[in-house]
Amino acid sequence: MSDLKFEQKASLSRLEAADRLTALAEALRHGGNAELDLGPGTLTLRIPDDLRTEIEVEVGDGEIELEVEFKWRTA
Repeated sequence: MSDLKFEQKASLSRLEAADRLTALAEALRHGGNAELDLGPGTLTLRIPDDLRTEIEVEVGDGEIELEVEFKWRTA
């Protein structure tokens, strides 16, 4: 069971999506305690120097789904 789960779904323009990815990239670049503006609130995460990553692309039912995951230990 997760200690915390945050999920947000929204429709964005291509530029808005790019802005969110840019903010995430900056948080990853700086590491430490990173603040991500996620619309109505801000999520603060401690981001370590080493991460595991997974990229998944699914095509089907007339849609393309692109998932990018970053994982790290909380300890």
